[in-house]
Amino acid sequence: MTTRTIKTWAWVHKWSSIVCTVFMLLLCITGLPLIFHHEIGHLLGTEVEAPKMTEGTPHTSLDKVLEVARAKYPDRVVQFASKDEDDDNLWFVTLTPTPAPTDDFRSVAVDARTAEALPTPRFDEGFMWIMFKLHVDLFAGLAGKLFLGLMGLLLLVAIVSGVVLYSPFMRKLDFGTVRRDKRTRLKWLDLHNLLGIVTLVWLFVVGATGMINTWADLMIKYWQYDQLSTLLAPYKGQPTVPVAERASVQRSMEVAAAQAPGTKLAFIAFPGTAFSSPHHHTFFLKGNEPFTSRLLQPVLVDAKTAEVTAAPKLPWYLTALLVSQPLHFGDYGGMPMQIIWALLDIATIIVLGSGLYLWLKKGNPVHEHKPRTGPEAAAPPPHAPAPGQAPQPVGANAAARLEGAP
Repeated sequence: MTTRTIKTWAWVHKWSSIVCTVFMLLLCITGLPLIFHHEIGHLLGTEVEAPKMTEGTPHTSLDKVLEVARAKYPDRVVQFASKDEDDDNLWFVTLTPTPAPTDDFRSVAVDARTAEALPTPRFDEGFMWIMFKLHVDLFAGLAGKLFLGLMGLLLLVAIVSGVVLYSPFMRKLDFGTVRRDKRTRLKWLDLHNLLGIVTLVWLFVVGATGMINTWADLMIKYWQYDQLSTLLAPYKGQPTVPVAERASVQRSMEVAAAQAPGTKLAFIAFPGTAFSSPHHHTFFLKGNEPFTSRLLQPVLVDAKTAEVTAAPKLPWYLTALLVSQPLHFGDYGGMPMQIIWALLDIATIIVLGSGLYLWLKKGNPVHEHKPRTGPEAAAPPPHAPAPGQAPQPVGANAAARLEGAP
């Protein structure tokens, strides 16, 4: 690799790292508790549990469950309803002021057997909610998501450019070398490079899936425009179906389940909401295997007649989104995978923090020079900045890394 090529890659690595590092640190720090959100929820008392009953107690009608939820917040409309992932005896019903997407929501937990409303904590406040919002959109909605997506793209650029520059840096060092007898900045540089290459694949996967997740709103809108609009052509010009004119949701759920045997309910989107149309209850069904449980099959059921209108296959980009979401948080393999994800997250925090430290720590070049005497002592050392010029940031510039090699 020529010197010019190295300098070009060094420039790309330096500026992509400098721009995204602070935001990536924020995402790693806020993402750490989110890996254990269920466990933390139990500790904070925000997890709802159904009362113990005889196993096999029959479930009541979903219509009764929805009636109880609406009674709690009569001035709101139902947006979504879903079964708890870990307890089939719990329904969670989400209600909002209007069908439009909003952060102003209320959740009601209802016992699926007795249709009794259970004490439900607020999910839109508290420590975990703040961590979630900072991690997802910086409390800035779609604009915040897209901004974080851009930072994720810069992270991928920094990773690729760092890999390109790693080979020339390591040509004189054994893999994993940390020169502890050198200056502090050089030790941190070696540690930064070592942890960076060790966490390389994980960080690339998490960064890429995180970037894809920031596009979720746009993907869903495009899917609705591109595919659902054709399916909804017969309903053109008709208003949203009023609640009083809707067919039984229990009956609609049964016909949707019959449309896709071997699946179970993930969630229901009600008419007029972001994941449905003004004229349908949309049932999102999922498989029973670890992988297929992440893939959704939408079934559109006419809200008036309880007849299946369509069961379109999700396009590839929404499938990629659904697969990337649990991979991003390490939700595939239970507690062992969560622990691995947490350890890698901590290592990444050290990588990002050390890179920021190396850039902010101004001073002489990282390599040590032998004492000089005579006329040479008055001359500036090699690579020293010119008078009035700020020292070059070391942590983000791979050219400075090469200077630190023996």
